[in-house]
Amino acid sequence: MNRALADALAADPAVCVFGEDVGAGLAGLTLGLQQRFGAERVVDTPLSEQAFTSAGIGAALAGMRPVIELQIPSLLFLVFEQLANQAHKFSLMTGGQARVPLTVVVPGSGSRSGWAGQHSDHPYGLFAHVGIKTLVPATPTDAYGLLSSAIADDDPVVLFAPAGALGVREDVTAPLAPVPLGVARTHRPGTDVTVLAVGYLVHQALAVAEELADEVSVEVLDPRTLYPLDRAALLASLERTGRLVVLDDSNRFAGFAAEALAIAGEEGRLLAPPRRVTRPDGAVLPFALGLDRALQPDAAQLRDAIRAVMK
Repeated sequence: MNRALADALAADPAVCVFGEDVGAGLAGLTLGLQQRFGAERVVDTPLSEQAFTSAGIGAALAGMRPVIELQIPSLLFLVFEQLANQAHKFSLMTGGQARVPLTVVVPGSGSRSGWAGQHSDHPYGLFAHVGIKTLVPATPTDAYGLLSSAIADDDPVVLFAPAGALGVREDVTAPLAPVPLGVARTHRPGTDVTVLAVGYLVHQALAVAEELADEVSVEVLDPRTLYPLDRAALLASLERTGRLVVLDDSNRFAGFAAEALAIAGEEGRLLAPPRRVTRPDGAVLPFALGLDRALQPDAAQLRDAIRAVMK
């Protein structure tokens, strides 16, 4: 993500960055960028998410391509009105005369092992619900590609980089390229069950698929873009497998997993009732590590769900 942002800043003088401690690059996203591009383009802001989100929206309306960094996903609740009711609607309410090419990045979203309730949310379903382009990469190359496409997009985009994926390593010596928004990725083909896994849970799904390889053939599908969702890829996968498990590190009720199951039920070919593996309804992750982990979707739950749909 740091490389994608550096490439965008170098290529387009309209790209700028707002956020708390972006000069120091505490989250890694902006490390070294202020020294390279200057404090007028990589702007340290006061500790007010509402202030620098508003600055980002104003800069976008004025012709810039701002990127704002929110260090903690729960802070998105503070700026939801500005993003959902202002930035998202400007283009529609002006008949396309005003564009808001604003990118919001949350590096380290979701649970981070003991960060407690007000630091561990994964509210990507809220942004998908209102129609904001919502991205959740699972690999370094997809993080580069999705962020590059987000910055180039003329609409507001929110990119969640799950904390659980930040340690994932991949060979990035080859040239990297933008990843089109709205295009899913099949990480592992299969014939018996489709596991639609979001973000870092892709890697958990791949591990379980390998573990169960002698028992069941699991296809692992990564949506990458939650909205707009690649419905065609999901339905094509279900045509091959006929069974669906959604693995989603977000709250269960009215979440992304529920929407995926609804699409499968309305439009897909299903041989068995689909299953969700998520956080519990209304989950607030506690400070205690044992309780934190007990509320998160895990490999044991995924194995049980795969075996259940096979029955």
